[in-house]
Amino acid sequence: MKKREALKIEEFEILLNERLQHVQKNIEELKEELSDVGSDDTMNDMEDLASLKALNDSDNTLLHHQEEELKEIYHALAKIKNRTYGICEETGKPIPVERLRANPIARYLVNVEK
Repeated sequence: MKKREALKIEEFEILLNERLQHVQKNIEELKEELSDVGSDDTMNDMEDLASLKALNDSDNTLLHHQEEELKEIYHALAKIKNRTYGICEETGKPIPVERLRANPIARYLVNVEK
């Protein structure tokens, strides 16, 4: 894969590290909430249990999405280190800076004609 030139990598490294901290905090909070919900013995009627299950399912879904985003952030930071950040993984062409600013974990160009 070729290397990306003429891109202010520092800008994207800052964005990604800020997002990394935010996502890590979200994951910690979700895990804590799931732990707290799982240890709540005060629920005893069917309505409370149904609400608890819905909350638990929702939190698990959010946690899964946050963990996937965390992986993508780590992947983007690794690409910065090996100087391939901002290069489409499918075509090898540069991803526009505007797209990277909107989605710093972008791996691909959009609407690529093959």
